[in-house]
Amino acid sequence: MRVLLVEDDKRLTNLIAQVLNEEGFTVDVAHDGDIGLEFALRGIYDVAVLDWMLPGRDGPSICAAIRSAHLNMGVLMLTARGQVEDRVAGLGTGADDYLVKPFAFDELLARIRALGRRVTDPTSDPKELRIGQLVLDLHTHSGRRGTELLDLTKTEWSLLEYLMRNPNRVLTRRNILDYVWSYDRDIQDTMVDVYISYLRNKLNQPGRRDPIETVRGVGYRLVPDYA
Repeated sequence: MRVLLVEDDKRLTNLIAQVLNEEGFTVDVAHDGDIGLEFALRGIYDVAVLDWMLPGRDGPSICAAIRSAHLNMGVLMLTARGQVEDRVAGLGTGADDYLVKPFAFDELLARIRALGRRVTDPTSDPKELRIGQLVLDLHTHSGRRGTELLDLTKTEWSLLEYLMRNPNRVLTRRNILDYVWSYDRDIQDTMVDVYISYLRNKLNQPGRRDPIETVRGVGYRLVPDYA
């Protein structure tokens, strides 16, 4: 599970991140609201943990922006405010849950896990992604377009998975790098172009258009092919 933690108390941030990492979560951290919002809008997180009071944008405004962008992301608000009206106000911004400081880490973990389960669409088949003629089996890491099997490397599979999780959405090179290469800063933006080319060579079939569109100067978009 990918978790975004936006908290300006660096000591608390380090403690939370350590606990989450030890439990197997992938955690990214921001210490102010503006950077936190930039991270959140990348659309790669399962859960965002937001402090209420932050430099720049506060937690409620980040939450409102996440909801306006229609991102399938659970939001847990952290705050020192424990009054009923404060809890109501926090949930009214679109937050899924609300945790008052100080809190037990076991409770934080339980709430994050619950949110991660909640954002999974219960009506979808968890074994596969299906967009138009493209199908990815999430258990066997195999793929096909129509009846044709796709011979994909691990990186090509991850790239196609990310595109299929975001159909018709323009993904920047940085979005793709963050998801496929997990924030490896030694990887250059041009690597995305290289692997898009590799993937296109394997997806393109006679009589069918290229499902990956280039949005010049921005990134790439998967356009479902139902024909």
